[in-house]
Amino acid sequence: MEFSQYSSKFIAAATKKGLSKSEISKCLSYAENLKSKNVPIIYNLTHLSRLTGFERKYLSQAAVVSQHTDNYYRYYMIPKKNGETREIKEPLPNLKEIQYWILNNILENLTPSSFAKAYTKNRGLKQNVRFHKDRDMVMSLDISDFFPSIKIDSVIKIFYNLGYSQELSKILGKLCCLKGSLPQGAPTSPFLSNLVFYRLDQKIANYCLPKDIRYTRYADDMTFSGNFDESKLVDFITNLLNKEEFKINDSKTRVMKRNERQWVTGVVVNSKIQLDRSQRRKIRQEMYFIDKFGLKSHMEHVGMNQKNYLEKLLGKINFGLYLNSVDTELQGYKEKVLQLIREY
Repeated sequence: MEFSQYSSKFIAAATKKGLSKSEISKCLSYAENLKSKNVPIIYNLTHLSRLTGFERKYLSQAAVVSQHTDNYYRYYMIPKKNGETREIKEPLPNLKEIQYWILNNILENLTPSSFAKAYTKNRGLKQNVRFHKDRDMVMSLDISDFFPSIKIDSVIKIFYNLGYSQELSKILGKLCCLKGSLPQGAPTSPFLSNLVFYRLDQKIANYCLPKDIRYTRYADDMTFSGNFDESKLVDFITNLLNKEEFKINDSKTRVMKRNERQWVTGVVVNSKIQLDRSQRRKIRQEMYFIDKFGLKSHMEHVGMNQKNYLEKLLGKINFGLYLNSVDTELQGYKEKVLQLIREY
């Protein structure tokens, strides 16, 4: 609906309810600002209740209680690639549905910085790594406790800067946060992290680009490539992030020169983008065992059922082809696995 149509309908309805001309003008000014930013017009908590389909009392209670207790979340652990575990804080179904509404109707209408490659449509792992292919040096920095480091005041500011009222911005921010920070497990957290980090992405890029240093960020994983003094760059990034209460995990800082294997978010980028050597070796080994011993005997050996095993193997192969679609070895493996799936 065009704003002129919205305005006409609003004036008619508001006049009927007895609002004064100044009140109507104030509401329309508020609404026009939100409309210009392509986000939904929401006047207050009651209006948000109607839009989301949840009672006003529930929205208010979930917003307040989530800042003091974990009653609206469930916690569980998932394994990380390095063998450690990560704690996930997943909102319970009703709150999750509200967060999805905020994500789909408000947040996804906004555009994160061009340097953010995760959690954004039409961007991903491949878009992150391609900028760092065939460079003299690649450096990777990891931000410690990324989501928990993003505090509720920064989240509220996102909604307030869009034009929502202070009261409504606080409600929206609280609905997306747990005990004062972004929870890892809420559907809104990834997109909000990119929006909060937008200004820092720009500052880092303004430092890097004049020095021909390429910069991308994939969630909490920052990558830099080019020919530069790594100690000066690390000092700059560390000081910049410390001012915003972010910390670099020094144990995960990696500097990779041209004469050694360079990888970005687990992908080799030296001369061409491809699977890590160890991942390729595992796929090659699995295909060898299938050919030598037969699928059934091999699966009994690894302790997996047919469908589950083949689907996982195909997923590994498809990921390699996503990175390099002309990889003839993986193309051959894919044909064999698809044939096995059809047969079994």
